[in-house]
Amino acid sequence: MAARKPAAKAAAIPNVAKDDLLQYYRDMLLIRRFEEKAGQLYGMGLIGGFCHLYIGQEAVVVGLEAAASKGDKRVTSYRDHGHMLACGMDPKGVMAELTGREGGYSKGKGGSMHMFSREKHFYGGHGIVAAQVPIGAGLAFADKYLGNDRVTFTYFGDGAANQGQVYETYNMAELWDLPCVFVIENNQYAMGTSTKRSTKSPSYWERGAAYGIEGEEVDGMDVLAVKDAGQRAVEYCRSGKGPYILEVKTYRYRGHSMSDPAKYRTRDEVQKMREERDCIEHVRQLLLTGEHASEDDLKSIDKEIKEIVNESAEFAKESPEPDLSELWTDIYADELPQGEPEEAA
Repeated sequence: MAARKPAAKAAAIPNVAKDDLLQYYRDMLLIRRFEEKAGQLYGMGLIGGFCHLYIGQEAVVVGLEAAASKGDKRVTSYRDHGHMLACGMDPKGVMAELTGREGGYSKGKGGSMHMFSREKHFYGGHGIVAAQVPIGAGLAFADKYLGNDRVTFTYFGDGAANQGQVYETYNMAELWDLPCVFVIENNQYAMGTSTKRSTKSPSYWERGAAYGIEGEEVDGMDVLAVKDAGQRAVEYCRSGKGPYILEVKTYRYRGHSMSDPAKYRTRDEVQKMREERDCIEHVRQLLLTGEHASEDDLKSIDKEIKEIVNESAEFAKESPEPDLSELWTDIYADELPQGEPEEAA
């Protein structure tokens, strides 16, 4: 086995262009407002089944999408709405799918956990814990086979990090030098179990040492730190050195799902994170102190984002439910896909 170096230490974050900082703020705010609206619609009975919100973790996907290039792939777990929005999927189509409507990305048949966009290279949304990890390696294998320089971002949580298929995948990914960035979104709780109660490992990324996989821990409440680490990981994978592990330390404000009252932690703990470590507020302060934007500018952005989210909710409500005949469609592929979509060519 190749010797493994210690994790790369985060370099000093360079100055960020005003437009980039505003875009990160806008993207994270869109995810948060969208998720807040989804929570409202769930409470009204318009969203059924399971619904896992991403509130608090927005900096993870926004930072990593900032490090991605056109054609890169992503696959994740059931807490997936933020990933969809971050890669450019239409909020209307996402919300319509959440409400089980025909205008959704999976024609209303997939719901919260199972929607896809081949055009945006988003491959789910998977309800089985850690099932997406070997799928991510498969996507990366396809790109290596095709000889392109694309990378796959394979997201999973701290709970999934204890599943056996993760380590089978690590072994294959390193053995075959697959261009896969394994992103462990460590939000501190696997459903209702604290990481302190579920593992004796000091960290999750270090488990890759057994397979010779490089990696590092990242502050997931700082979008700039995530982007910086993401760029290192992507460069490593694109250079043909194999997979890379990013353990992104983040925090979810809501329960595991909408049915979880989250009584396993105190309100003070959650409030402390909101007040001291919120990822959106961090960027907001950078914009204000750097004089990149005024309070009025940011209020205007918030108003614009709320309008986009409200429009997505109205679109979902107005979109019809799928016809019963849809029960028999999309079960088998009519033909094998030929090449890549136009947008990704």
